[in-house]
Amino acid sequence: MNLRKLFYLMLIIPILFLNTACSDDDGDDPVEVNEAEVLVKYLEAGDDFLNTAAPAMIKSSDVLPNVDNTNWTIIDIRSASDFANGHIKNAVNKTTGELLSYYETNNLSSKEKVVIACYTGQTAGWATSLLRIMGYANVYDLKWGMSSWNPATKGSWVNTVAGGNGKAGQLVTAATAKAAKGDLPKLKTGETEAEDILRARVEAVFAEGFGAAAVGNGDVFGALSNYYIVNYWSEDHYNMMHIPGAVQYTPKAALKLDADLKTLPTDKPVAVYCYTGQTSAHVAAILKVIGYDAKSIKFGVNAMSYDAMPGTRFIESTDVHDYALVK
Repeated sequence: MNLRKLFYLMLIIPILFLNTACSDDDGDDPVEVNEAEVLVKYLEAGDDFLNTAAPAMIKSSDVLPNVDNTNWTIIDIRSASDFANGHIKNAVNKTTGELLSYYETNNLSSKEKVVIACYTGQTAGWATSLLRIMGYANVYDLKWGMSSWNPATKGSWVNTVAGGNGKAGQLVTAATAKAAKGDLPKLKTGETEAEDILRARVEAVFAEGFGAAAVGNGDVFGALSNYYIVNYWSEDHYNMMHIPGAVQYTPKAALKLDADLKTLPTDKPVAVYCYTGQTSAHVAAILKVIGYDAKSIKFGVNAMSYDAMPGTRFIESTDVHDYALVK
């Protein structure tokens, strides 16, 4: 082989490698997968938890008779110190980051019910939603959290509703229309199959923690234009009062691909609120998985206009029980 042929051969080889790397087995360019669309269609074709069963909550009065039931598992995700000071009998203490692994390693899908308890029902609602969309339909959020279990653990909710009228005079009745439909968020997990995209996203959201999916009402009211605010109520209740600029989305109907999901923006935080913050925590978790910068407004309107609000209120006299705590 003469030097000229060798020279041209050395030029051609890198091009051959480049063409091979950028093509599939048929010589075509690889098809770009719209991961968010694949994921949403997969979730909606399954049990569509967001638009059917969410929120998945269970009352303390239904948990109490089952604390010794070996077919139930109670997971307390409060701090280790608060857990040590008093918890539900037979509960185990885990961090939110451990939940998915603990559930799968211990085959908790074989249990009748898995109950997650936090302080208020909001972090547990977020975690419950993440496990539910993984297909684990036996997981429930302890309604009102440990605030409902015993007077010694009631503080988070009792203290919140005691000062829960601070934004009453700022709520309005004027409606704001939904934004125009746009694109879904851009996900870049690198996966192509729906199940793999889902796992990657759920693991990522668990790793972020609930703090990344929550916001206080003071932060929202302090910068209303910085958020796309979702009122997750019925239209009737929305018309009674809502945060200025909030847009009404009907629960279990609006946040579907063929409805209004694509009206949520991808270029600013989406702040979702409900009555208590428990349902909105469920919703924000799923929107996070899809790729939205979604945040649940903590404690909902219970922390804004407690005396005048429609919907569910935390009522100490009926919602706080005197069930035993163990150490």
